[in-house]
Amino acid sequence: MFNKILIANRGEIALRVIRTCKEMNIKTVAVYSTADADSLHVRFADEAVCIGPPPSADSYLKMANIIAAAEITNADAIHPGYGFLSENAKFSKLCAEHGIKFIGASPEMIDRMGDKANAKATMKAAGVPCVPGSDGVIEDFEQCQVLAEETGYPVMLKASAGGGGKGMRAVWKAEDLKDAWDSARQESKAAFGNDDMYMEKLIEEPRHIEIQIVGDAYGKACHLSERDCSVQRRHQKLTEETPSPFMTDELREKMGDAAVRAAEYIKYEGAGTVEFLVDKHRNFYFMEMNTRIQVEHPITEEVVDYDLIREQILVAAGVPISGKNYYPKLHSIECRINAEDPHNNFRPAPGRITTLHTPGGHGVRMDSHVYADYIIPPNYDSMIGKLIVTAQTREEAINKMKRALDEFVIEGIKTTIPFHRQLMDHPDYVAGNYTTKFMDDFVIE
Repeated sequence: MFNKILIANRGEIALRVIRTCKEMNIKTVAVYSTADADSLHVRFADEAVCIGPPPSADSYLKMANIIAAAEITNADAIHPGYGFLSENAKFSKLCAEHGIKFIGASPEMIDRMGDKANAKATMKAAGVPCVPGSDGVIEDFEQCQVLAEETGYPVMLKASAGGGGKGMRAVWKAEDLKDAWDSARQESKAAFGNDDMYMEKLIEEPRHIEIQIVGDAYGKACHLSERDCSVQRRHQKLTEETPSPFMTDELREKMGDAAVRAAEYIKYEGAGTVEFLVDKHRNFYFMEMNTRIQVEHPITEEVVDYDLIREQILVAAGVPISGKNYYPKLHSIECRINAEDPHNNFRPAPGRITTLHTPGGHGVRMDSHVYADYIIPPNYDSMIGKLIVTAQTREEAINKMKRALDEFVIEGIKTTIPFHRQLMDHPDYVAGNYTTKFMDDFVIE
């Protein structure tokens, strides 16, 4: 087992990893930018090292500084959390070259699954259902036109190196294809330095349902059932729940088996997520694989009583998994609490928290790094915490979330709490009748 783990991240996920490490009697090292000097992850780690100024490129993405911090503190492993360097093959390789265990995927695995076109080809070979479309990168617009006709409109153009909704365009008719092709490539080039595109059939009335998997160093994998992440805005998840209200026992078995087959085919090591689009007929198609822990991992932990961070650490240390699959015993919902103004197009709202009261009670969990008088910096993602509730049934979970949101007081900044409270009363959400298009018609009151 590791003696000391450096957490190459910030905020709530850094604090989340520190908590599990302490329970495992593993020493921790926090790294921080000057903007995060007063963050709780810095306070609660055994050691802390400043790695640069506020911009991510000069701190949390500065590989040399993070490796140096690990070496001067004698850390024998690095946990990257999510975001930043968590799916960076170069950083994973750099850790190995310096004799530091990267608690995440290997460089080869990140490269293989990080490129969406390669990932799709790999999943096809593994026998996992994939969305009809191009077999790889589209060579030119002429090929794009032919593929669109063969696939059948509507189609979706996607950046091969994409993420977060960048470089994606839905095309409903042939005359719109050229403009979509040009603008998607331009956006992808600006965001990722790569304008390679691929194409998929546009799935109508889609739900975004992901399967949590864990694989060990011995080729064995298991799944921990699904999470429904369909309530999204601009491809960014707002709330998640498990089990999915759209799921059937038969579909859960099929999707779980496909996710395990995918993980074992590529000999995946660590915690990961196989993400699927599910159409209104409950046909499911591979979308992508995230080779890291997910923001929404706590709801899975709550319904199957399983510490995913602990399992990540054990697998990285060479401990084999049991191999059994896990199924939800309860119902859990997560609301992402962001420093954003939902009445102003979710505009980021950094600043000082003057008053903070977080909800509590049975079945209520709050993962956050903020406190009263904490200043939310403008340099990073706007998420300041995750409110998770767990109950016997979905109806009880929704009622518990309403109560928890009513208790939640944050003053001094705008947050997404009013949006989530309105969502919990929306008849379509309450009925479980929502898709990834749900927010298109949602009016903030």
